[in-house]
Parts: sequence; C-alpha cells; structure tokens
Amino acid sequence: MTPFDMIKSHLDTAVPFANHVGVKLLEIADGTAIAELDQRDEVSNHIQSMHAGAMFTLGEAASGAAMAGALAPVILNMRPVAAVASIAFKKVAKGKLTAHAKTSQDGAALMAAISAEGKVAFDVQVDIRDSSGDTVVEMTVNWYVSANR
Repeated sequence: MTPFDMIKSHLDTAVPFANHVGVKLLEIADGTAIAELDQRDEVSNHIQSMHAGAMFTLGEAASGAAMAGALAPVILNMRPVAAVASIAFKKVAKGKLTAHAKTSQDGAALMAAISAEGKVAFDVQVDIRDSSGDTVVEMTVNWYVSANR
C-alpha cells in the first residue's frame, strides 16, 4: 500500500460528512486529487440539479485530499484546517460530477515551509466538471496546516 492509498483509506473514514453526502475519492497524489459525486435525490435541489452544498462538499473534500497528498510524509502529525473558501457556480450541474484539485505549491515546498516556520498556509484550486467535461464550479480553498496540538 502506497502512502497515497493509506491517505485515501483514512480520508474515506476521517471525514464522515463527505462520506454521508456520497463523495468518492478516486485518486490522490502529491498535491493533486480527484473525487466524484453522483447526483441523486438526497443531493439535488428544487430544480433537479446538484445542490450547491453538495458541490461545496465535493470541492472541499477534493481540496483536502490534494492537501493531504502534498503533505503525505507528515500529514498524520499535522492539524489541517480549511481557513477560507470561495466558490463560483458556472453552469447548472446535473448528473455525476468530478472534482479535480491541485495545490498551489508541490509537497516539497510545503514541507520546507512547515520545517522552517512550523506551519504553512496555501491555496488549493478545484475545478468541478460534469460528465461532458464542462466546468460547473470553480473553487479555491485556503488551507492552514500546523503541527498537532
């Protein structure tokens, strides 16, 4: 089992709300992640499209997985907190959505900052696409990561 597989397995149980909504983590690597969410009645809104809260949860979960992948060697000793998030809804979203997340810096740079400062703050960009590949949501999550307290 790779460190990324271990993180994926841990995140599947560590974030019960994302699990409750139905977010599935597909891939985690150094600073990247892909997650998906199938539309169903429980995550739909009054116009039969994906609910905004469900899309936020998908994007936040993907961003957290990318953050964890970037910090894989030290993540179990860290305290990550999503500090700020912005979201732009670009198109009505229906059906299966896939979130692609990428950290603003690679893992080596982030770990160097933690080593030097004891903490780091950085953005994760998330592009959520529908089954045709069209962007339906653009999201940025700023993560603040410090040592466990």
